[in-house]
Amino acid sequence: MNRPETEAHAPSCMDPHDSEALSLDEAVARIRSSITPVPGTETLDLRSALGRVLAQNVVSAVDVPPHTNSAMDGYALSGADLPQDRPRSYAVIGTAWAGRPFTGTVDPGQCVRIMTGAPLPPGCDTVVIQEHVTREGDSATLGPDNKAGQHVRPAGEDISAGDIALAGGTLLRSAHLGLIASLGIGEVRVRRLPVIAFFSTGDELRGIGETLADGQIYDSNRYSLFGMLRRMGLPVLDMGVIRDRREDVEQAFLDASQVADAIITSGGVSVGEADFVTDTLARVGSVDFWKIAMKPGRPVAFGHVGDALFFGLPGNPVSVMATFYQVVQPALHSLMGLDRTDPPILIRAICETGLRKKAGRLEFQRGILSRGADGHYVVRGTDHQGAGVLRSMAEANCFIVLPIDQEKVPAGSTVTVQPFAGLV
Repeated sequence: MNRPETEAHAPSCMDPHDSEALSLDEAVARIRSSITPVPGTETLDLRSALGRVLAQNVVSAVDVPPHTNSAMDGYALSGADLPQDRPRSYAVIGTAWAGRPFTGTVDPGQCVRIMTGAPLPPGCDTVVIQEHVTREGDSATLGPDNKAGQHVRPAGEDISAGDIALAGGTLLRSAHLGLIASLGIGEVRVRRLPVIAFFSTGDELRGIGETLADGQIYDSNRYSLFGMLRRMGLPVLDMGVIRDRREDVEQAFLDASQVADAIITSGGVSVGEADFVTDTLARVGSVDFWKIAMKPGRPVAFGHVGDALFFGLPGNPVSVMATFYQVVQPALHSLMGLDRTDPPILIRAICETGLRKKAGRLEFQRGILSRGADGHYVVRGTDHQGAGVLRSMAEANCFIVLPIDQEKVPAGSTVTVQPFAGLV
């Protein structure tokens, strides 16, 4: 268990290096290895299941497509009857539509006009696209440059009856809904959503509508956390602001652990005299770690209170958002029962502005990503990179990800960028 150092030798958040801080990758791996998905499932109609996690495999009872059909508009015939070395004319004996199949028999020297998606008529296994056919009345002339079996989609090409169409643990997105609908399935079993309780700590914090006295500020972190959690589709319990008193913080921990699957706090995880979060976590629960070698956001406490996961985030607004996206969000995906999560989207871009950086921590600086005149990606840092400047997150559309051993970045350098699109 990592515990806070005494005040005499506690590293400052301004220090570039802390030997006891975990790397981000190690911290995320440790968190996810300790998580068991929430128990409980429910059955939902297909549209209501968007954004939920499958609780069991979806097995197809049918072939998709259910019949061998045409992949193109054209003319269907037997591949054995294709012309070999010169054009040949065929009698057109009917039309096959996607919803109205041609049911007659197609003999040698005959063909059927066929539309995309229409079942192939009996005796046909090949489609010649209409652009390669000359049609005159009830006669169609086909050239020799065609192959047997072309432009045909066999029954079960997408999914065969008995196949696992989607595995349990899949996060249902738009394509998944369409796939399940193609099987004729209207309901699915999904995992229960974890409930997330969150609150801020600090005597200086006030709610919207209250009058600010000297030294007081409005609490923005709970609104940022609310937005990030609701974007994930999770039910939330906003427990407000907890004052900097040990007994109040402890009671909030205990109350939250009775009603939530995970608890998220902001503030109180540093080493100040009024920072009680990590100490309280050690007293009423367990601390796995409390420091990560990242900026913004080194002081991040992770542990458990009863059966609930606990995440103690820093108090600075930008640190809250950066640590949520990089640390908490992957953990909540595991808690939701996701079997596999998408890797972060990382692209390379030319940095138009110089960036200040000291080696020792992985940094997530806020940036504005765009396309340059030559079509390549370019990025520039926002004007203010302080962890308390929430405007930098509001203006940005990406993180500029600077490696732990990276030092200052001259303008014109190539950097790694994590776009907010897909992350937030």
